[in-house]
Amino acid sequence: MEAGGAYGGGKAGTPFDPLQFIQRPQVILRALCLLFSIIVFGCISSQGYKYDVDEDKDVCLYNKDANACNYGVGIGVIAFVASIGFLVGEYLFEQMSSVKTRKHYVLLDLGFSGFWAFLYFVGFCYLTNEWSQSKTPDGNYGVNNLQAAIAFSFFSIFTWAGCAWFAYQRFRQGAEAAFAPSYEADPGAVPGGNPYSSYPEGTGYQDPPFSGNQPKGPVGGEFQAPAY
Repeated sequence: MEAGGAYGGGKAGTPFDPLQFIQRPQVILRALCLLFSIIVFGCISSQGYKYDVDEDKDVCLYNKDANACNYGVGIGVIAFVASIGFLVGEYLFEQMSSVKTRKHYVLLDLGFSGFWAFLYFVGFCYLTNEWSQSKTPDGNYGVNNLQAAIAFSFFSIFTWAGCAWFAYQRFRQGAEAAFAPSYEADPGAVPGGNPYSSYPEGTGYQDPPFSGNQPKGPVGGEFQAPAY
């Protein structure tokens, strides 16, 4: 089944234009999601832990809550992998000749992006709460990194929500195209009236032309010879 611009994409088989590709709003947001995910899990992984002499192990600087660090790193790593996958999907989207395949991709994008925006919101609240209860590390070790992870978790909420919004717009375009009528109305039809012209209402029989000038024979229809 030929897509032909279904779900907000171009017709399948069109030549790839790199400049037009990088200017798409979806691609720009995916690149931001990718960048922010690197910052979030990179900051926590590099300076989110510090060796604690009393506990004789590395502890998370978010109020010594290992779950907070694991959560931030986890959603960041998965977001990084997912962003790469969706960027590849954007590249292949124009080459998808099946409308059903495009629909599945759009629904996956919508569901995952919306869910990850929610997880980043939870992560932002979680990390902010733990950081507010944490003691400042000696020598301000890792403070900038931990605050950057919180800030970019907040920014990621909007980038992933934006991706979900564009996916929803694509889904709407595809749904409207699926239910659009495949015929055009008769331009001569009167709205609300009968589109077909009616025949004259007169049903009585009319005599043929010149029938009145022809002599009528006697009643009975018998032939009579003329008298000479």
